[in-house]
Amino acid sequence: MVPPPENVRINSVNFKNILQWERPAFAKGNLTFTAQQKSYQGSQNVCKSTVSTQCDFVSLSKYGNYTLRVRAEFANEHSKWVDILFSPMDDTLLGPPGIHIEAIADSLHIHFSAPQVDNEPGPWTIKDFYPSLAYKVQYWKNASEEKMQVTFTHDFEVLRNLEPRTTYCIQVQGFVPNRNKTGLWSEPVCKQTEHETPPWLVAIILMVSVSAGFLVLTGCFALLWCIYKKTKYTFSPGNTLPQHLKEFLGHPHHSTRLFFSFPLSDENEVFDKLSIITEDSESSKQNPGGGDNPRTPSGPGPPETVSKEETLSASLEDPTPLTSAPEV
Repeated sequence: MVPPPENVRINSVNFKNILQWERPAFAKGNLTFTAQQKSYQGSQNVCKSTVSTQCDFVSLSKYGNYTLRVRAEFANEHSKWVDILFSPMDDTLLGPPGIHIEAIADSLHIHFSAPQVDNEPGPWTIKDFYPSLAYKVQYWKNASEEKMQVTFTHDFEVLRNLEPRTTYCIQVQGFVPNRNKTGLWSEPVCKQTEHETPPWLVAIILMVSVSAGFLVLTGCFALLWCIYKKTKYTFSPGNTLPQHLKEFLGHPHHSTRLFFSFPLSDENEVFDKLSIITEDSESSKQNPGGGDNPRTPSGPGPPETVSKEETLSASLEDPTPLTSAPEV
């Protein structure tokens, strides 16, 4: 009878699933092994008649539940199956996270990177399957046995208020709080802190900060002033000159011609003589031979109409006012 494989186990790190076992003692000859995955869909051979003592189950779905099994074979005989229950999301181990440390003054700036997952269509990491992934960090002074531990939830964190010019060593471990799953510790990385920030650097930083604040305030004031002017112009436009006056003032030669069109105060005024001709004047011109004086009445009758031109001339020559004769 063929003995079954011994010490069967699953070694799964970052979903890289390897079924491992040990060769049993068998005196008849060399044994071969067949490993299968068994699920609700049935059984499927993954490694068949192999002489190796391990089989790669990397193609398993991350969210399935499986029974992995292996048996030993010799010629036409075989041993019983040895089964192991396996759930990738629950049973896989978290690999050590990547870590990059930068020393700035008396602090250490730490960048974490989640472990990569192989056989995926893109650059997937453990954090794509466990979004609540956090990091446990333990650090200590070099050559010291006292270790301090903190927990971070982001991919970038800072250890502050460390001793200047001192070498610290740091290890990181990933863990998933809601599944109570912990990962493997990274290799220690040591970094020396720098001296404290010099006063001149603090002064420069302060001056740059003040200048930047002043520029921001100036820009805000200018923006508010522009908004105020635009609002005032929109809702309360100022008084403006009429359009025809703007056009007149916009052509200087028009105003010059208007100025010279007014007469100067010391120039003599020139008038044309106005003559008023009546019907009597026309009759006198037609009968120039009459001996009677047109101004002497020849008897009773209506008084003769005097020419307006003669009256106007008499009034200009004799300034003495006329008085009416007393009645007889």
